[in-house]
Amino acid sequence: MDKIGVIFDLDGVIVDTAKYHFLAWKKCADALGFEFTEAHNELLKGVSRVRSLEILLDIGQITLPEAEKQKILTSKNEDYLAYITKMGADEILPGVEKLLDQLDALGIKYVLGSASKNATLILNQIGLYHRFFGIVDGNAVSKAKPDPEVFLIGAKKLKLPPENCIVFEDAIAGIEAAKNARMLSVGIGNKKTLSAADYNFNDLTELPANFFKELVVER
Repeated sequence: MDKIGVIFDLDGVIVDTAKYHFLAWKKCADALGFEFTEAHNELLKGVSRVRSLEILLDIGQITLPEAEKQKILTSKNEDYLAYITKMGADEILPGVEKLLDQLDALGIKYVLGSASKNATLILNQIGLYHRFFGIVDGNAVSKAKPDPEVFLIGAKKLKLPPENCIVFEDAIAGIEAAKNARMLSVGIGNKKTLSAADYNFNDLTELPANFFKELVVER
């Protein structure tokens, strides 16, 4: 194919904010009177804040009126923001900047495709905002992964057909969304969990130097 573009998820690919989501959601669960574990937190990866709350309440077997849900969502986000506003460049995950440098050298454009409504803030905090050709976050979409909406908008920003886009994801829902968008998927993290991805690496440092050159030839 003539051109390819890359769409990066944020949490677990560029930075690890799952730990901050966990602490914020755990505080909500504690207030509601049930245990929320790191294993439970895995279920929230790659999904929207509203859907995350639904999963949390299912875990605690709790039903709440809509007004109370909104209070919890606001409180959770305030706690989460308190953590991420202290982030810096030292929280960029290994291999990220080297990969972005490689893409720049190859003339391959890349955008962000994240469920996070705080993606712009986080990218600014870690000093990477200016490097992305476009940002698609939770404020720009109405459907959560595994719906492909976020990635399809990303493809439009790249001005490429979906089949020419490669998605880097760390969540099952994100890999499913990439598949639903007819895009190639690269799973970053547990290979067993992300076995549905077209390619798997434990982290970005494992990505071969010639990965994109070979990919163009293969496609």
